[in-house]
This record gives sequence, structure tokens and C-alpha cells, in this order.
Amino acid sequence: MHALSLFSVLGLCVTAFSQSATVDQYVTTESPIAKAGLLANIGPKGAKSSGAKAGVVIASPSTTNPNYLFTWTRDSSLVFKTIIDQYTRGSDTSLRSTIDDFVAAETTLQQISNPSGTVSSGGLGEPKFNVDLTAFTGPWGRPQRDGPALRSTALIAYANWLVANGNTSYVTSKLWPIIKLDLDYVSTFWNQTGFDLWEEVSSSSFFTTAVQHRALREGIALANKLGQTSVVSGYTTQANNVLCFLQSYWNPTGSFITSNTGGGRSGKDANSALASIHTFDAAAGCDAATFQPCSDKALASLKVYVDSFRSIYGINSGIAANQAVATGRYPEDVYFNGNPWYLTTAAVAEQLYDALIVWNQQKSITVTSTSLAFFRQFSSTVAAGTFASSTPTFTTLTTAVKTFADGFLAINAKYTPSNGGLAEQFDKSTGTPLSAVDLTWSYAAALTAFDARKGVVPVSWGAKGLVVPTTCSLNTGPTVQVTFNVVATTQLGENIFLTGSVDALKNWSPDNALALSSANYPTWSITVAVPANTNIEYKYIRKFNGVITWETDPNNAFTSPTSGTLTRSDSWR
Repeated sequence: MHALSLFSVLGLCVTAFSQSATVDQYVTTESPIAKAGLLANIGPKGAKSSGAKAGVVIASPSTTNPNYLFTWTRDSSLVFKTIIDQYTRGSDTSLRSTIDDFVAAETTLQQISNPSGTVSSGGLGEPKFNVDLTAFTGPWGRPQRDGPALRSTALIAYANWLVANGNTSYVTSKLWPIIKLDLDYVSTFWNQTGFDLWEEVSSSSFFTTAVQHRALREGIALANKLGQTSVVSGYTTQANNVLCFLQSYWNPTGSFITSNTGGGRSGKDANSALASIHTFDAAAGCDAATFQPCSDKALASLKVYVDSFRSIYGINSGIAANQAVATGRYPEDVYFNGNPWYLTTAAVAEQLYDALIVWNQQKSITVTSTSLAFFRQFSSTVAAGTFASSTPTFTTLTTAVKTFADGFLAINAKYTPSNGGLAEQFDKSTGTPLSAVDLTWSYAAALTAFDARKGVVPVSWGAKGLVVPTTCSLNTGPTVQVTFNVVATTQLGENIFLTGSVDALKNWSPDNALALSSANYPTWSITVAVPANTNIEYKYIRKFNGVITWETDPNNAFTSPTSGTLTRSDSWR
């Protein structure tokens, strides 16, 4: 028995060593390819950035099935945060002109009127633009409220470096005006419904809330540094409210972060892991209020998220329950038939590497009842408690987590083609790359995961020591009164209700729909305070003897005014 156990342990060690060597090789070969692939997708000099203006990031050179030859504020900001971090760390000093091109491009983009509005009326929530810096006017999931937060975070990283290197005047004159527009947007609209980062669900989104909170905290620090103190009080109030709201995503029964409040899904989603790595602040330790990568809540949620893919992808078949598997966006995904993504699989690895950075810094691991199931994957007998770095338990757990993390990169390595190109997805049954080729975000995700594996510690953003307020307020933002009138003939006992795409209209819930008054029958009426400067869709419904009948398609739609009142006059259809 003892000999068999020893051989089993030796076998695991050999397997881990072999995997580590595989990942070492992958990091070495893929790093320059990913860097080149990322830069190839930035205009105007990038080899694959067809038609893109200077500083504009294309999502992918793919133009058919899918057409990703657009620039998304979210993707661009995450890509340039990676570039800015490389530049400010001194690992690539050739990137300065590329960063300045980005600043110029975003200065232009902010001012472009688009279907979400103007710069002063909600237009910063527009998710994507044409690569020649013109508005994209087709139908889309809009607004998306993570873009302004992520863009301000990227630019604040650059601003802080410039200030530290004696260039405050450029920051004050060029960067702060762009950053302030984004932060004002976040401060005003953070609690308004918007589409999630996958552009499918209109609700509140954990990723969006988390990056909005980070942006406001960084913005407060930069404003104080620059003497722009008039914004500090307002940003601080809303940052505290956002931190408070962030706690509401936690599902204590299922021990995971519910990534979206709407959409009719489980809520298990890469959204949560992505939020954790993009709000990583090693100085905050394993703080659970900001869902730091090594916090008990973030680790518990990561396990639930990863496990949700074990049985639904063919390529995960036969893999042990405590080993890495390919992961996708969320288990209910049907886009391209629902597959693993390179960037989501890399994000799992990155969260685990980030956790290891902190455990090694603080020289201890704390296991709680919340994170116990996560740690039991690696040691079936581990109990809740704190284990110093001098203990065998610390060594066992950190070694196992490192092997686990490497496993996710090993999966990406296995399904990366020989030329190193990273598409958006790989087939759940065969591992063949799928969907958009050369996805810029896939390359950025590889680079940040590789850095985390090397132990690169990102600059702190101020998460340390934050306390969740005991009383929370929701920022409703500016509202306007809209009267909805609909001409509808009904039978005795039948009533007309209203629901639509924003919280004020009950987010398409027929059960909670708003009852209209029949005082001026056959015109039914209601006046509702709705968000100002917002694209709103709605429908009327009939309720009779428990039966609900919806109006026919398409949805009614309008943009609410910036101030004053509006009347909508409709007829039932």
C-alpha cells in the first residue's frame, strides 16, 4: 500500500513537472506571437488593421461569419491597459507613440454622436464604432456601461506614470478631460441597466459594476493628485454606493457570483473571473468586499464556474474533477453552438496566479467555510484555518494550485495552432479554432496571464482597506416624466399593462408590469419617471383571467429626452 501511494505521488509529480515544462515552452513561444498579433490589429501600421485610423484597435480582422472589423471601447481599453502596463513597467519603451495614438483616437471617439446619444447625453455608453472613427448605426445591444470605466482605468495608468515622471501638464491638459468625461458617465449612470460584456443580457452585470468601482477609486486619487478636487466628493459618494451594490451579486446558497441579474440563466459566467483579474490589487490581500482573486468568494465562484463546463464539452471528457478543463463564457452559451474561449480559459489561470502572488507575499493561506470546497479539490482533509508558509499544508496547497493554474494554459497550448494564432473560440468537440481569427482580446489575455504566472504585480488601484458602507444608496441618475397612452378596446375584466427594457418599466417582466389607467377609455394611460438620455424599448400587454397577451413585434422604441417631459401615443397592435 505504502509503495503504491509513493508511486502515485511520484506519478503526480512527474505529470505536474511535464505539464509545467509544456507551459514554460508555450509561454516562451507564444509571448512574442501574442504581442505581434495584438500590435498587428492596431491602426494604421498594424499588418491586419485594414482601414483603421491611428490608435484604433480592431477586434479581429475577420469580416465574415463573424464580422469583427469594428472597434469596441471595452476590447480596446483592455488591450491598451496591457500595452500601457508594458510601457510604464519599462518592458517595452517603444510603445509610447502607439499609446499617444490611442489617446488621440479616444479623444475623437468620445465626441462622436451615435445611437446611444451625444457625449453629454449618454453617447459614451455606445459599445462599438467603425474603424475609421465614425458611428456604427446598425442595431446592437446598447448601451454597454463598462467601456468608459475600462478606458479611464487604462488612461489613468498612463496618467499616473506621466505625473511620476514630471509630465503633469500633459496629463492636466490632454488626459484629464477625457478621463473626467468617462468618470462623470460612470458616476451618473452606474446603476442604470445596460448590456453585459457579452452583449446579450440587459441587466446589472458584475463585471461592469466591478470595473466601474475601480475606475471611480482611481479617478478620485488622480483628481486629488492633479488638484481637480471639485469632483472628489461626488465620485466618492458613488464609489461607496457601487461597492455596496457589488456585494449584491453574491449567491450564498450556490457559493458563486451571479454575473447577471437578468437573462434567465444560472449566472455562472466568465464575467466573474474576468472582473476579479481586472480589479486585482495585491495590496488588498484576499479582500472579499472587492472580490480579490484569492478571496474566499472569488475562489468559491471560480470552482462553480469551472465545474459548469466539465460535462458539456467533449474535449473535457475523462478529465479528473480536480484538474483543469476548457472553459467558455457561460454553460448556456449557444453562440457558434457554445464553445470554449481562449480568453476565458486564460482568465481562470490568471486568477489563480494572482492568488498565488498574494499568498506568497503574505506568507499564509486562509481557508474559510466559503472557500473550503475550492481547497478540498487539492487536499481532501484540509480544514478551515490559516496556514503559514512554514507549514506542509501551505506548500501542498500552493503547489497544487500552481499545477491547476498551469493546466488551463496547457489546454490553451494544446488547442493553439502551430502558427500561434489565437482565434476567439475552439471547438468543444475537436478543439479546432473557431469564430473570429486573431482576436485581439485573446492575445491580450494570453499576455496578462503569462505576466501573472511570472509573478508580475500590477500597480495598486486603492482597494486596500475599503469598507462596505452600512447604508447603501442607488444612484438613479437623471430622470424624465414620460406619459404612455395607448388606444385599446377591452372586454370587462381585461386590463392593459406596460413593460420594457429599463428598471422603471420592470425589465420586460409581465408579472411586475405597470398597470395603466382606463379613466379616458379607450385610451389607457400611465406616467413613469424613466432614465433621461436613454434608448428605451417597450410593449403593452393584456391581462385577462390570468392569461397574458403581448402586442405583436417589433418593440416600441424611443430615446428619452435630456430634460422635461414626453408623451408617447400608441395604438394596440
